[in-house]
Amino acid sequence: MIKKEIAHIRKQFKLDHDMLTIYDILNVYIMKESNEIYHWERRPFALLDREKQELHIGNFKKLLTGELDQKLFELKFQEEEVEEPARVLLHQALVTGDPEEWQDLLLLLVDKMLADVKYERDTVITFVRGQYYQPSKDRNKESEESEKNEVFAHPFILCSVNSTEQQRKTLLFDYVEKEFKYNVNVDPIIKLSSPEQGFFYPSVTDGYSDVNRILYCTGKANEPNPHFIEEVLHAERSVTAREERAIFEDIVKEVAGEQLDASTLAHVYEEIHRVIETHEEEEEPPKLDYKDVEQVLTVSGVENVTTEKVERAFETIVDDKNYELKANSVMPKFTSKSIKIDTKVATISVSPQDLKYVRQVNYQGRRCILIEVDEDAVIEGFTLSTETI
Repeated sequence: MIKKEIAHIRKQFKLDHDMLTIYDILNVYIMKESNEIYHWERRPFALLDREKQELHIGNFKKLLTGELDQKLFELKFQEEEVEEPARVLLHQALVTGDPEEWQDLLLLLVDKMLADVKYERDTVITFVRGQYYQPSKDRNKESEESEKNEVFAHPFILCSVNSTEQQRKTLLFDYVEKEFKYNVNVDPIIKLSSPEQGFFYPSVTDGYSDVNRILYCTGKANEPNPHFIEEVLHAERSVTAREERAIFEDIVKEVAGEQLDASTLAHVYEEIHRVIETHEEEEEPPKLDYKDVEQVLTVSGVENVTTEKVERAFETIVDDKNYELKANSVMPKFTSKSIKIDTKVATISVSPQDLKYVRQVNYQGRRCILIEVDEDAVIEGFTLSTETI
């Protein structure tokens, strides 16, 4: 599943969109005290009030928003046998045309979510089943042929897990009685604007539904829930972008040493960015093996880089010389100020593409950060005078 395919799916989540149909919705309310199902209900999505439909659609779009390997993870199901594996439950729920059977299968999945887990707040688990369409060709305005080609229809199940919060005590003004009133509402608010986690099944590979994979979504970047992934979905845990970046940094340190000047590091990021741009049109995101890392470091000016050193670094850090790093994960966002330079005096934010303008120098026996700028620096409205050193 690639970024473009996720964006296409997310784009369909609009009310009255002719490329998306949602059939049923199942809401399950979990009480934190008992960790049990307090109430559940299944209804045809079309029979919900329009305002409720809008709130749910907004929640689903939010769930599917984020970067791959940070908030969205395409996972493979585990191969080992387990009792009532999620892949079987979900596939049966996907293909059944009976709403009651769909509901019963997903309630079995909820039981898995409640096993060995203590929810800190009352929680609502929402499932929907529906279908979205992937057109086989661009819309032809002169043709009367329908764009909804059944060959490219994708049935799906989406799950969203949302916590609740108590409403705040408020002071209200009553227009009729012309008096101020103290208001206490004990009904909890379901936080549909910030889903905690969920999934979209099945995943999509090369435009086709892939029932062997699932798209897991987490509300907090780089913080997937390992229990949910392994014990509920029975899927293989994926490496996050943050973990991948840490692996890359350790490999570079193993090859080049602990210290790099900013110029060399800037060249490393520029070279990786060039690799990403070169493979931008390809279906699979680019990856870096030990030969690619050797090439990146050599071109960037790191001294004494050999194939043997890089290969040994891969074996030392990840215990696998054939490990492949995702190029998009190993570096911060290239054009945004995603690099933080932390010092005792200040924290400076720069983009990888501007890192070449930063240097650490020794001035009169003191270490200083030197930043090349094209314009006058302004602090609190005052333009700094330029000193000649």
